[in-house]
Amino acid sequence: MPRPRVHDIDEVLDTAERLVAEQGAERLTVRKLSAESGVPNGAIYHAFGSLAVLRGRMWLRAATEFLDLQSELIDEALGTTTGTPSDAALDAVVAAADAVAVYAERRPAAARMLLTVRREQLLGPDLPGELADALLGLDRRLVADVLCRLAQAMWGRRDGPSVEVITTCVVDLPTALLKREITRSSPDAVHISAHARARLATAVRAVAGHEPPPRR
Repeated sequence: MPRPRVHDIDEVLDTAERLVAEQGAERLTVRKLSAESGVPNGAIYHAFGSLAVLRGRMWLRAATEFLDLQSELIDEALGTTTGTPSDAALDAVVAAADAVAVYAERRPAAARMLLTVRREQLLGPDLPGELADALLGLDRRLVADVLCRLAQAMWGRRDGPSVEVITTCVVDLPTALLKREITRSSPDAVHISAHARARLATAVRAVAGHEPPPRR
C-alpha cells in the first residue's frame, strides 16, 4: 500500500474534522473517512496506525493551531496598545477571548469540533504515549502562556483565584456567547457577527475589571 502524500494526510485530517463537526465523534470511522476523503483504508492505516492515533493527531493539530493564534493575538495586544500597562493587559485578555471567533472564521470545522466535542470523547486510554505527552504539553502551555501570563499582566499574580478569573474570560465566556453562532453555521463557513464579538468583549472587560479575591 503506497504511503499517502503529506497533503493527503492533511486532507484526511480536514475531512475527519468536518465529519466530527457534522456528525459527532462516535460516528468517525476509517471506512467513512476513506469514502469521504478518497484515500484508501489501507493508506489511512499506514499513515496513522489506528483510528485512536488519527483522532489524537486531529485534536492536537487543531488545538495547537488555536493556541498558536491565541498567543499571537496576546502578543499583538500587549505590544501595540498605546495606553497604560493595565489597558494593554485588559486588551490582551479581550484578544485572547476573541481568538475563538478569529479561529472559527479561519478554520470553521476545527473550531466547531473543539467547541462541541469533549476531548475525552475522542481520546481514549489506547492513545500512544507520544501523543498523550504532546497533549499534556499543550495543556501546560495553555496554563503558562495564556492563563498565568494574562493573570500576571493584569494583577501581578499567578495564583488560583486570578487564573480562575482569566479562565472565565478566555474559556467560559467565549464558549457561552459564541458557541451558538458557530454551531448553527455550516462547518465549511462560519461568520461571527460584530454584535456577538462586541458583546463578548463587554462581558470580558466587566469580569476582568474586578480584582480577583485573595488566594485562599
